[in-house]
This record gives sequence, structure tokens and C-alpha cells, in this order.
Amino acid sequence: MFELPIRPRRNRKSEAIRNLVEETSLKVSDFIFPMFLIEGDNKKNEISSMPGIFRFSKDKLLDEIASCKDIGVKSIVLFPSLSDNKKDKLATESLNQDGLYLSTLAEVKRNFPDICLMTDAAMDPYSTDGHDGFVENGEIINDITVEILAKMAVAQAKAGADIIGPSDMMDGRVGVIRQALDHAGYTNTSIMSYSAKYASAFYGPFRDALDSAPRFGDKKTYQMNPANRKEAVWEAQLDLEEGADILMVKPALAYLDIISDLKNNFPIPIAAYNVSGEYAMVKAASANGWIEGDRAMMECLLSIKRAGAKVILTYFAKEAAQFLQKGL
Repeated sequence: MFELPIRPRRNRKSEAIRNLVEETSLKVSDFIFPMFLIEGDNKKNEISSMPGIFRFSKDKLLDEIASCKDIGVKSIVLFPSLSDNKKDKLATESLNQDGLYLSTLAEVKRNFPDICLMTDAAMDPYSTDGHDGFVENGEIINDITVEILAKMAVAQAKAGADIIGPSDMMDGRVGVIRQALDHAGYTNTSIMSYSAKYASAFYGPFRDALDSAPRFGDKKTYQMNPANRKEAVWEAQLDLEEGADILMVKPALAYLDIISDLKNNFPIPIAAYNVSGEYAMVKAASANGWIEGDRAMMECLLSIKRAGAKVILTYFAKEAAQFLQKGL
């Protein structure tokens, strides 16, 4: 019998020991639950490409938030879906305090003051062009967009947002938004910057949910090239210097190296968006019996946390919370 003094399996021999030496763990407080808002009343419509995820009218949204709170999910990010007659080139509906989005933010805060409420600051939900920025002669104009986003962010803060989420990838927008918030008296409103948002194929179901696909072209002139890694660190450095409180990587699973890079290079929290296509793949494979859905869900989320994300935006938030409650 040979001598083998070092046996890593000793740390795996029982569940109690495995739990004792576990390096990474998930908590419900790690999650932000993305939710979709639609016009009308008494509406709860399932999104066909995202089984288990729904579009809610304002009244049903409040019910859903209450059910989220009951299982410990206390952070949400809200995305609006508007009819075409509310859209224009300047996203003016985004400033309407009586409009669907801002009035709902205010209603959520009135009913759930302890909920962490994150918003989406981008033009695409309100734009007739379907792009994240202002379009002129087929070009996305950076600086005009940034001015619009700054006004949008102030309106969202006024409505009760705790965290502004600029998802547009325009240059300089974090600094301009920070200045606008501060000058308007919202110095305590945070910014979670979509610092490394890639031009990804994994956004399809989200665009289906909001009917927000660009009306022409693509988003490659402002979203990042999936081939680039160092550029993400550069983008994040700029956002940090401009006043971001949290840096985000989107998508998550195909960009775990980017999450790790940002975690290793910056002192502020790193977030990752486990996007709609990543969710849909797990759901589709599970529905076909090809994988164990619950185990795959938790493995995906654990990998994002292990890579360095402190905050995970995920459509699995409710399911994962229930899974963790059971101690599975």
C-alpha cells in the first residue's frame, strides 16, 4: 500500500464537511429581480420565450413585489413596455411623472419603502428608433443622448429610485448623470453602471418581452465587442472615475472572465446580469429533460458569484430564493 499524505477528498467525505469548507455561497440578498411593466389593468402575461416570467400591469406588479418580499427578494429592477404612440425620437415620455413608468416607481416606493428599487436609464423603451440613444441620419449621437439620460435619471430619482441603471453604453454618461443627480439634490441616489455591456446574442427574449429591438441596424457602435477583454477594464475605470457606485458586466455566463477582471481591479462592488437568453437556455433544456433545471440554475448562479459578482441580476431570483429557503 503506497503512502499518500495529501488527500483532497478528505474535505469532501460528508455533506457537513463539504459545507464547512465551502468557498462560495449564495444568499437571497445577492439577487436583483428584473421585472416587466405593461400598460393596462389586471394583466399578468407570461413571456413565451421566458417560462415563469411575466409582464405585469401596475396593480399586478404590486402583488408580485409583495410575494417577492415574502420569500426575501427585496431588490428589483423595473423595465417598461410602452405602446408606440408614447414613443418619439427624444424619449419625452421618460420624463412624464404621470406616465406609466415614473408613476409606478412612485407607487412601488409608497407601498414598499424598504424595497431596493433600481431603474433602467436608456432611450430604447421610449424611442421610435428602438435604440439606446438619440438617432440622427442613422447614427447614434452620444452627447445628445447623455443630456437626455441625465434628465431621465433625475426624473427617476424624483419618483423614488434607489439605484439608477444607465444601460446605454454612451461615453461619459455616468459623470453627467452623477452631476445632474447631485445638482438636483439626489446625492444619495446610487448609480449601477452597465460598464461592460456586450453586443450579445443572449438578449433575444428580453427584446421579445419589451418589443424593444432596434428598428434598423444593430447596437455594435455602442455595446462592446465580445472579443474584447482589456476594453472592459478601461470602460469600468472610466465609470469609477465618473462616480459609479457599482460596476456591472452584462451578460454574465459567457463573460465570467470579465467579472473576475473587474473584481480584481476595482474596490467597489461588481454586479453581473444573468440575462434572458441564459435563463431561457436553462429553462428549455430542463423542459426537454436534458438537464436538471434546479441544479443547473444554482450552478449558474454560483459560478457568477464565484467569478466575483457581489450582485446578480437574474430572472431566477424567486426560484433561487425558494430553493435556498429549503436548504437544498
